[in-house]
This record gives sequence, structure tokens and C-alpha cells, in this order.
Amino acid sequence: MGSWLKNPARLVPLAFLLVILLGTAVLMLPMARSGPGHAPLLTALFTATSAVAVTGLAVVDTAVYWTRFGQAVIYLLFQLGGVGIMTSATLLVLLVSRRLSLSRQIVVTTESRGIVFGDVRAVLRLALMVMAVVQGFVMLAMLPHFLSLGLPPTDALWHATFHAGAAFTNAGFSTLPGGVAAFASSPVFLMAVMAAVLVGALGIPVFYDLSRAPRPDRRLSLHSKLTLVTTLGLYLISFVTTLLFEWSNTDTIGAMPVLDRVLNAAYHGFMSRSCGMNTFDMAAISEETLLITYGMMLVGGGSASTAGGLKVTTFAILLLAVWHEVRGNADLTAFGRRISPTVLRESLTVLVLALGLLALGIMTLRLVSDLPLRQVVFEAISAFANVGLSMNATPLFPPAGQTVLIVLMFVGRVGTITLATGLALRSRRADFRYPEERPIVG
Repeated sequence: MGSWLKNPARLVPLAFLLVILLGTAVLMLPMARSGPGHAPLLTALFTATSAVAVTGLAVVDTAVYWTRFGQAVIYLLFQLGGVGIMTSATLLVLLVSRRLSLSRQIVVTTESRGIVFGDVRAVLRLALMVMAVVQGFVMLAMLPHFLSLGLPPTDALWHATFHAGAAFTNAGFSTLPGGVAAFASSPVFLMAVMAAVLVGALGIPVFYDLSRAPRPDRRLSLHSKLTLVTTLGLYLISFVTTLLFEWSNTDTIGAMPVLDRVLNAAYHGFMSRSCGMNTFDMAAISEETLLITYGMMLVGGGSASTAGGLKVTTFAILLLAVWHEVRGNADLTAFGRRISPTVLRESLTVLVLALGLLALGIMTLRLVSDLPLRQVVFEAISAFANVGLSMNATPLFPPAGQTVLIVLMFVGRVGTITLATGLALRSRRADFRYPEERPIVG
């Protein structure tokens, strides 16, 4: 048992599970619920999982059901989940002992692939700084908007702090009844959310790379280039298609002034990939926008970021593989660099495992509920990709269906490869190779 736990890829899901269980226990305390008694086990477990997985799906109204104490617990859970449980644990070790063991470095590297051991301290300092600075600025930008609602200064400060944290961690929770739809015509508020979501979804490795890039002997890594270029491309696709297909839809943005239509379409371009703070009813979007949103949710954000999904680099590598195969190129290359076949196999593994688990989840949800397939697929992808957008169907699932969503959120957060590695036996390098033979494709 001890040797099994020494594998850092297995420690990651176990750590997430432990925090979820602790959060569930705290949310079941009577002081966490606004009404009489304590929250039911399933409600507390669903909320804790959604918070730690930085998803934002909810079976109860966060603004009404939970007390300020309960909301504070949710805030703490999605902060821990957003920055990574192992990263948080390593930061505590640094603060207490000022030393970082090799095993802890390996754990952090599991969460933030591609960063060498010697850089871990600098990466953790940067992560903490980015988290504090971005959330601080976003909170200050949001504060006047909450004060304009007539809230007491202390309440306005709490709501601004909560929403800034939820935006940066891509959690999507809201302490306002109806969410942030009340700010659909507030450019500063929406742009603050978009900025926080973007920073959180790019990932620690990208920001660490950017912090070192100005040096003459440094340049952006292939990972950072793929992340930045693919993120920009996906955002533009989502923005333009939302604007095109929802422009005349009066149930979404069609009834808004022209500038607000553009602003909310741009806002949805960010939210559809990683955060559930929507400003219009997702159940009312057109079929065309729905299909695009499915894809955007599934792709998600950057690796080692607060976003979920397959990750933009995985998507980019798969697209590059198709492009180079069509062109007949022997090597998979990008930005003057050759990508290892191992990376392509890992990307294909992530895709196949993700689609397989998602298909299984969707079929199970259909078996245990009578909801339309449109809603089932949307909620399942949102849960698995840790997005948090909802067609208001999550509370309508029976207990069995909500349990399936819990599993999807957990598996989506810890990652398909991380989970598979954590459950598998140690692999050994083969001492021989079989003869090569080419099967027929197509």
C-alpha cells in the first residue's frame, strides 16, 4: 500500500478526493445551511465536488441555500481546487520548512508538466503572485458594481471577493440569485470576469514562460506558443459564431442594444470554454451555437490551469497531426520544433478515454432520467469538462443522475491520463520489439 501511494500520479486524485470528502463534511454542518437542519449528504457532496473540481454546477441556489459560512467553505474549496491541491500542499511545505523534497517536486510536476524540478519554487511563487494580484484587481473592478446594487459595503466586498475568486479559478459559482445576468450591460464587470477567466485558463507554465521570455537567452516554449495561438483561435471562433447565430435570438442577446450584443457574444466566447458565469439563458441558444459550445466546452483551457476539458494543447496536437498526415509529412512539427510521437499517443489516449467516459456518462444519465438528450449531453459535457454552464437541468436529475455528474466532474478534474496512471500497475519497458506490419486504414 505504501509503495502504491508513492506514485505522484496516484496522489493527485487521492488528494482531490480527500478535500472533497472534508468539504462535504463541513457543508453538512447546520451552520452551513440557511434553512433548518443540515444539508443532505448528496447535496453537500455534489457542491463540494463541483467546487473542488472548479465546475460551478449546482443542485441548489448558492445564494439562497447556503449561509455566509457555507459560501465561505465553497470559496475555499474552489480556491484549493483551482490552484491544484498538490500545489497548495507544496506551498505550505515551503512556508513551514523552506525546503522542497524530491517527492513533492514530482507531485507538482505531475500537475504542471514540462517544468523542471529546479524551477518549482519559482513557479509556485509566480502562481501565488498571479492568483493574488489578478483576484485583487478583479475584486476592485467588481466592487463598485455590487455597491450600485445598494448592498452594504461589507456585503459588497464579500460578493466582489467571491466572484473574483470564482472567475479566476473558472469555478462559475455565484452568490447572487440568478447569477451575473444582472450585469449583462456592465462592460467593466464583464471585461473583469473575462480577464480573470483568461488568466486562470492559460496555465501556470505559460505565465512562468512569459515571465522568463524577456531575457535575451530565453524564448517561449512550444507549449506556450501552442496554448496562446490555439486559445486565440478558439476564442475568435466562439465569439464570431455566437454573434452570428444569436444576433436575432431575442431569448439570448437579440433583444439587447447592439454594443451589448457584441459584448455578451465576446463574453460567451470565454465562458463557453471554462467558466459557467453566463449572462443569458443557455437553454435558449440556437442549435448552431449549441454545437459550437459542445466543442468549446470539451476542449477547455490550458494545461496546468484552473480550466478543465481536454486542454488546448491536446486539441492543437491532434489538429497538427491531421494536417501533417494529409500533407504527407513524416514528422509532426510546429513553430520549427518536432513533436515526439509519444506526445501524439498521449493526446490520442486523452481523447479516446475522454470520449469513452463521456459517452458512458451520457448513456447512464439517459437511463436514469427522462430529460431531453439536448440537456443531458450539455450537462454531461459541462460536468466532465468542468465548465459549469447549465441549461438549468442539473437539479432535475434524480439522485442517481446527480451521482453520475459527480463522477464526471471528479474524473474530468483529475484528468484521464492521471486517473488511468493512478489506477494502473507500474509499467515496465519491453526488452524486445515485435515485427512491424501495416493494417489497412479506411
